Amino acid sequence: MEEHVKKALVEWNEEISDVLNGIEKEYEDVKRELQVYSYKFNITKQVVQSTINDEIIRNIREMYHKPFEQKLNELKGSIKELEEKRKVFHMFVDKIAKVSEREEDKPQASTI
Repeated sequence: MEEHVKKALVEWNEEISDVLNGIEKEYEDVKRELQVYSYKFNITKQVVQSTINDEIIRNIREMYHKPFEQKLNELKGSIKELEEKRKVFHMFVDKIAKVSEREEDKPQASTI
């Protein structure tokens, strides 16, 4: 592989890896937030199921349960989107590595 091609692939791989690291960090942050809202949603659900007063149930649903459910659904959508981004950028890194390996394994033609 010519040196300028190899250098360009290495630089591109580093750039893609930086993007992938950012996606991984965002994914972990959203995953933690999803876990928190999952707990909040489930707790409010249990409280509503244990309560017999309709007015209290209505207030809990309006103030907590519905907003938590909305946030939970938004976070689930974000997780799916981030998983897709991770998959795509992992493919970039894998493809760059395969091309680089394949080119390095080719015998070099000597110039005389």
